[in-house]
Amino acid sequence: MGLVGTLKTIRNEFLRRVIYRRYQIGPGFYSGIRVRIWARQKIQIGCNFYIGRDSFIESDVTIGDNVIWANRVALVGRYDHHYQQIGVPVRLASQIRDADYNWLGLNSMTIIGSDVWVGYGSTILSGVTIGDGSIIAAGSVVTKDVEAYSIYGGVPAKKIRDRFNSKDDLQKHLTALQLFPQK
Repeated sequence: MGLVGTLKTIRNEFLRRVIYRRYQIGPGFYSGIRVRIWARQKIQIGCNFYIGRDSFIESDVTIGDNVIWANRVALVGRYDHHYQQIGVPVRLASQIRDADYNWLGLNSMTIIGSDVWVGYGSTILSGVTIGDGSIIAAGSVVTKDVEAYSIYGGVPAKKIRDRFNSKDDLQKHLTALQLFPQK
């Protein structure tokens, strides 16, 4: 590892252990520039998570191991602002970051499995589950749960196909993953 690689490793460990110390983030964390991570209650990220530049996590989430987010991926809350607050413009309504916020979305947990790839510019709404081994196509908006080992795309995201061409290929992949070295 050269000087640049060493500096990147130091930066990512600083982010993981100091800036984001409030959250549980496993080893092998990599963050592009201008990434923002915030949750009201919980962020738990497994090993070897890569989050590309200009990406955001702004909701409670559990993320598995070996997950990659391309640039400009966003996880956002469905109910970050109390848009039904009578007599209050949305801009001034209470929001989930307020200590006394008591509307929808408080217990909305997003779950992203292991071995997931989320493509460039995708948006994930809080409260969904993205199954292990799935791929989210670039530019997609995920509003509902995603089946494991599937490829989803579009607005809103829908299943395009299975990730592997056959159940035999999927089984070979799962077997090979058991031999994959873990950090």
